[in-house]
Amino acid sequence: QMGGWFNKPIESLEDLQGLKMRIPGIAGEIWNKAGGTSVMLPGGEIFQALEKGTIDATEWLGPANDLAFGLPQIAKYYYMPGWHEPGSMLEFSINKKAFEALPSHYQFILKIACQSVADKMLNFYTAANAKALETIKSNPNVEIRQFPSVVLDKLYQMTQEVLSEMAASSDDVKKVYDSYTSFQKQAQAYNRVSEEAYYRVRTAIESIETDI
Repeated sequence: QMGGWFNKPIESLEDLQGLKMRIPGIAGEIWNKAGGTSVMLPGGEIFQALEKGTIDATEWLGPANDLAFGLPQIAKYYYMPGWHEPGSMLEFSINKKAFEALPSHYQFILKIACQSVADKMLNFYTAANAKALETIKSNPNVEIRQFPSVVLDKLYQMTQEVLSEMAASSDDVKKVYDSYTSFQKQAQAYNRVSEEAYYRVRTAIESIETDI
C-alpha cells in the first residue's frame, strides 16, 4: 500500500497536528497519538469527503485501486511509504472443529485453494499497481512524495507504543505480537542481504549508467 492522498503537504510534525485523515483501525490510533485526527468513513464516502474538504487526507489501497477510485482527481500529494500497511494478506476463517471434521483430502484442497488465491492476488496487484503508478506519475496535478524522516520516526515510535499497549492487554494478544515480531526480525535480517541488497546495488549501477 501507499501512505495516502493529501491535500496539504507534510513537511514537519507540525503539519500532522489536527490533520483529519480517513485511516481506520490500529493505524488510526497511531495517527491520533502522532497528533493527527483519524476519521472513520466507509469507502463510498471518501471521494466526496476529500473533495469537499471534510477530511484533509485519506489512505485507501495501492495505485491500482486508488486510480480506479478517482483519488488523483481530487488530491495533489501522494505520499509514500505505506507505513501502516506495507502489504495485505487475505484471510479465510473457519471453525477449527468443523475444519478438523473434514476428510483429510478436503482439508488439503482447502489449504491449496487459499494459497492459490493469495498468490494470485499478490501477483495481480504487483503488476496492476506498477502500471497504475506510471499513470499517476504522468498526471501533472499530482506530486508523489516521501514522508519526511522526522514524521516516519514519530509514526514508528507511536506504533511501538500502541502495539506494546495492546500486547500488555491480554496473554493472547501478547502471544501473537511476540510471534510476529520474532519472525519479523528474522525476515528483515535476511531481506537486508537479499532483496534489499540487490535493489540497492542495482539502483546504484543504473544511476552510474544514467550519468555516463
